[in-house]
Amino acid sequence: MENIYFLAAMWFFAAVLSTILANRLKISIALMEIIVGTIIGFTAYKLNFTEDLKLNAEWLKFCTGVGAILLTFLAGAELNPDDMKSKFKEVSVVGLIGFFAPFIGCTLISYYIIGWDIKASLLCGIALSTTSMAVVYSVMLEYGFNKTEYGKGILGACFINDLGTVIGLGLIFAPFTYKTLVLIASMLLLIFVLPIVTNFLIKHFANKTAAIRAKWIIFVLLSMAIIALWSGSEPVLPAYIIGMLLSRTMEKDGHFVRRLRTLTVGFLTPLYFLRAGALVSVGSIILAPVIFILLFFGKVLSKIFGLFPAISNFRNNKNEKWYYTLLMSTGLTFGTISALFGLSHNIISQEQYSLIVGVVIASAVIPTIIANKFFIPKHLLSKPLLDDQAPDEKDISNKL
Repeated sequence: MENIYFLAAMWFFAAVLSTILANRLKISIALMEIIVGTIIGFTAYKLNFTEDLKLNAEWLKFCTGVGAILLTFLAGAELNPDDMKSKFKEVSVVGLIGFFAPFIGCTLISYYIIGWDIKASLLCGIALSTTSMAVVYSVMLEYGFNKTEYGKGILGACFINDLGTVIGLGLIFAPFTYKTLVLIASMLLLIFVLPIVTNFLIKHFANKTAAIRAKWIIFVLLSMAIIALWSGSEPVLPAYIIGMLLSRTMEKDGHFVRRLRTLTVGFLTPLYFLRAGALVSVGSIILAPVIFILLFFGKVLSKIFGLFPAISNFRNNKNEKWYYTLLMSTGLTFGTISALFGLSHNIISQEQYSLIVGVVIASAVIPTIIANKFFIPKHLLSKPLLDDQAPDEKDISNKL
């Protein structure tokens, strides 16, 4: 038990260090956590201490998994269905291109240039087709874009992009069974029942009991996660839809949302981002740098060449277009999930897995750093940014 407490304390010390470095270097905290996690993982690898990090310990996998679920739920809660109706064309076009461009590009590169077999190439294309909802939402929240129609458009496009990834993975590699129908039926039932039950609990118990709203939402998210995993899908997908279903309810109680963000961003997501960085096999990348570079530029350039012309139809400002495009070029959650699926089902080798995950995490870091350094559309925020902080970042910083 002491070992678990020691490791947890070590990870949170790394989280504190990441926050300080992110503040000094003026980059996103989530990205700095990934970078610090990668340094920790590489240092442990060089000193033969990788096993001591217990990156696959059940407690750590659970905490990071719940962190990804809650972060995805909060991102979905930013997307009021009424707002999305007016942006349906934008999010659909941008999201679908964001999926198909890198899927086709990276599959062709893997098969024809690198020489992987067709199954490994298709898996690579799917893993690198994603946009990181975790990174994008963290950046939106940190700078205040989650409150703007611009930020809501990016989040909506991320959802469509990742939905394409999940469907693509299922159609190509995962069999469609009665379990899939159970998941779909459960989601359809939630559409009608969840808002009613949630509003009833809030009305009769919210101000009389301790945090019943948080307990109820976590219960629903974990319950749907069980069904999603059982059906062969991923728990973050229903989390996003649940967030959208409850977006109107969440809008009415900003204090509750802030407390839920405190739990998520202050406790769970640092573990998620640090572990994601530590899982990168720097040694495998060093042994095959040409493949890594080919896949990285294949993902990012196919995203840019596909998305920038499409986004230009909806945005005129140069910074808006580039910021949108670069954030859509990131990858993390669904990319690593897809790669792990391929490794678990012997579709790709351990070396291929390390290269794909390395590219996924590099795509989470590099495009976002460039976007935040050179293309932040500050004019969209309600007040000028001071030292690269959003007007409401004092509230946000209180929970980090």
